[in-house]
Amino acid sequence: MEAGWHNSCYHSLFWTIWPPFNIKDKDGKVIQKGKINLGLDLQGGMHIVLRVDTSKASVETRKDAVERAIEIIRNRVDQFGVGEMSILREGKENIIIQLPGVTDRERALEIVGRTAHLEFRIVSDSVEDMKKAMNKEDVPGYELKYAESERAGHEPLLVSKEPALTGDSIVNAKTEFSARGFGEPYVSFTLNAKGAEIFNTVTSTNIGRKLAIILDGKAVSAPTIQSAIPGGQGMITGSFTVNEANDLALVLRAGALPAPVVVEEERTIGPLLGADSIRSGVQATIIGLLLITLFMAVYYRLAGLIANFALILNVLIILTCLSLFKGTLTLPGIAGLILTMGMSVDTNVLVYERMREEMNLGKSLRASISAGYNRAWTAIIDAHLTTIVAAVILWKFGTGPIQGFAVTLIIGLVANLITAIFCTKVIFEILCDQFGLSKLKFLHLFPETHIDFIGKRRICYVLSLLFIIGGIVLFAIRGERNYGVDFSGGSLQQYVFEKPVKIDDVRKILKSLGYGNASIQQYGDSKEVIIRTQENISTKLNEALKKEIQDNTFQVLRTESVGPAVGRNLRQNAFLSLALGLGGIMLYIMIRYDLRYGLAGVIALIHDVFVAVGAMAITHRQFDLTIVAALLTIAGYSINDTVVIYDRIRENLRIAKKGSLSDIVNLSVNQMLGRTVITTGLVMLAAIALYGFGGEVLNNFSFCICIGFLTGVYSTVYIASPMVISWHRRMSGGVRK
Repeated sequence: MEAGWHNSCYHSLFWTIWPPFNIKDKDGKVIQKGKINLGLDLQGGMHIVLRVDTSKASVETRKDAVERAIEIIRNRVDQFGVGEMSILREGKENIIIQLPGVTDRERALEIVGRTAHLEFRIVSDSVEDMKKAMNKEDVPGYELKYAESERAGHEPLLVSKEPALTGDSIVNAKTEFSARGFGEPYVSFTLNAKGAEIFNTVTSTNIGRKLAIILDGKAVSAPTIQSAIPGGQGMITGSFTVNEANDLALVLRAGALPAPVVVEEERTIGPLLGADSIRSGVQATIIGLLLITLFMAVYYRLAGLIANFALILNVLIILTCLSLFKGTLTLPGIAGLILTMGMSVDTNVLVYERMREEMNLGKSLRASISAGYNRAWTAIIDAHLTTIVAAVILWKFGTGPIQGFAVTLIIGLVANLITAIFCTKVIFEILCDQFGLSKLKFLHLFPETHIDFIGKRRICYVLSLLFIIGGIVLFAIRGERNYGVDFSGGSLQQYVFEKPVKIDDVRKILKSLGYGNASIQQYGDSKEVIIRTQENISTKLNEALKKEIQDNTFQVLRTESVGPAVGRNLRQNAFLSLALGLGGIMLYIMIRYDLRYGLAGVIALIHDVFVAVGAMAITHRQFDLTIVAALLTIAGYSINDTVVIYDRIRENLRIAKKGSLSDIVNLSVNQMLGRTVITTGLVMLAAIALYGFGGEVLNNFSFCICIGFLTGVYSTVYIASPMVISWHRRMSGGVRK
C-alpha cells in the first residue's frame, strides 16, 4: 500500500513538471498521455465539407453568403479553442473546414453548422387568438411556436411573425449561473447602442407580456417582461447544460450565418505537411540542436555545457506551458521555438563574452561572473522586452498562424529570461562557492578588430536599395505566381488507391513534375489522398501515377477548384498586427534609447523582411503560410540583434571621453563583432540543417530563414548602426543622454 502510494506521488510529480510526453510504468504501459495539442499541419484532424444553402435567401444575401459564412465560422472555431484550423471555399457553395485533433466531433459539428439566427418576438396574450391558432386557423401577424421547458413542458406560444429585435445587435454573450436553486447555467448578452434603445422601447411598452426568444426557428424560452430593461442587458434561460450554454454564447458572439449550412461530408485526414515532411523536419531540428550544443561545449567548454542545459530546459518549459495552457504547436510555433533557441544562445554568448572581458582585466572568476551578468543585463532585457512587446501585439490582433507564432515566442522569451540568466548564474555561483571553481577557459577565434563599418554605409545603402527595388519589381512582374495555394487558391484532387499508398511515394512523383511542395493529406484511410496544387495538374499527375505506381491502381474521385486558405480578413488582420508590432517596437526603443534609434531599428527590420521577400521572388519561390512564419522569425531575430548593438553604443557614449559619434558606433560594432558572428553562426546551423534535411515542403521556409538571418547581421552592422548617425545629423538634439 505504502509503495503504491509513493509510486502514485512520484508519477503525479513527474507529470506536473513533464506533461508533454507519455509516462509509462515499469512494464511499459502508458499511464498518462502527453497533452500537447498539435496543429493541423502536424497531426491532421477532422475534415468537414459544408454546403451553404442559399435557396431561400434573398438575391442580395446570395452575393457574398459563402464569404461571410467562412469568416463567421472562422470566428466560431477560434473561440471554440481549436487552434490553427484550415477553412477554404470549394466550388460555388461549398466550404472545406479542417479542425486539428478534435475529439468531440458532435459538438464541433454543432458549433460549425449552427445557423444561430436569434430573434426576440412579442407573445400574444389574446386567449381567442390562441384558440384559433391551436385549431390551425390563421391569425394575421402571428404564428404558433412551442417552447420546451422543464416547468411548463411543451408550452404553446403565439408569437409575432416580425421580430422586435434580432441577434445582429448582440456585441457580447457569456455563460453565467443562476443564484437560485442548483445554479443553472444561462446566457447573458449585451446589445449595441441601437439594439439597447430598441430593447428598452420593446420592454417598456410590453410590461406584463411574454417575450419569446427564438433561436434558429425554435422557441428557447419566453420570460414575462416585469419592467423596462434599459442598458441593453438581457439573458436567455432554458434547460441548458454548461457546454450547451457555452456553445450558445460562443455562436452568438461570432454572429449568425447568412444562410443555413448542410454537412455534406465528414472524414478524418492526415497532417497538412505529410508524415514524410514532419519526419524530415524533426530530424533536421535535432541535427541543428546537436550542432549548436556541440559548438557551445567545444568553444566555451564548461560554461558551454551550462548554456546547453539552459537551452534544453528552455525548450522543456515551452512544451510544458503549451501543455498546461492547452496551446497548439504548429509549424509557425516551431518557428517561434527556433527564434527562442537563437535568443537563448545569444543571451549566454552575451554574458560569456562580457565575462571574458572582465577576466582579461585580471578580475577573479567570481567577480568576472558577477560583472558579466550585471553588464549584459540591460542588453538582454531590452532585446527580450522589445520582442515580447511585438509578440503580444501579434497575439492580440493576429489570427491563425500569427497567434500560434506569438504564443510560443512569448512563452519562450519569458522562459529564456529565467533559464539563461537566473538558472545559469546560480549554477556558476554554486560551482564557485561549493566546489572551488576558480577559472574558466574559452576558445578565442575572433581577435580585436578595427574595421571602419560606418565609412561603407553609403555603398551599403545603395546596394540594399538596388536589391530591394529589384526584388519588388520582379515580385510585381510575377504577380499571382508569387503566391502558393494558401494565398491564391487552386485545385484539389482526391484519389483512392486499390492498396495503401505512401505519402513519400506520391511526393516524389509530384517533385518530378515540379510540384514537390504541394499539400498532400491522407484522407480517411491510407488508401485515399487529397492533393492541393495551385493549378489543375490531374492529367499530368494521372499519367505519372500510372507509370510510377503500376501495381496499385487508382481512381480519381473528384477534381475541384478551391479558394485560398488565407481569406481577405485574415490577410488584413495579419498586416494590421504586423504594422502594430512594428509600432510597438519603435515606441519601446524610442523610450529606452531615442527616437533616432527607434526609427533606425524599424527601418533595418523592414529592410530584412523586404530582402527576404526579394530573394524569394528572384529564386521563383512561392509564398504560403510557412513563409509568414519565416518572415515573423526574421523580424524577431533582426530587432534582437539590433538592440544588442544599440545597448553597447549607449554604454560607450556614457564612458567615452572623446571621439565622434561615428568613432563610437564603429567601436561598438567592432566590440560586438565576435558575439554577432557566433550567435548568427549557431542559429544558422539550425536553419541550414532544416534546409538540407527538412524535405521539400520545408525547403522554402528554411531558405527564407537562412536569408533573413544573414541579412539580420548585415543590416545591424551596415544599416541600423549607421542610420543612428544619419538621423542624428537630420534631427535636432544630441544622441548622448
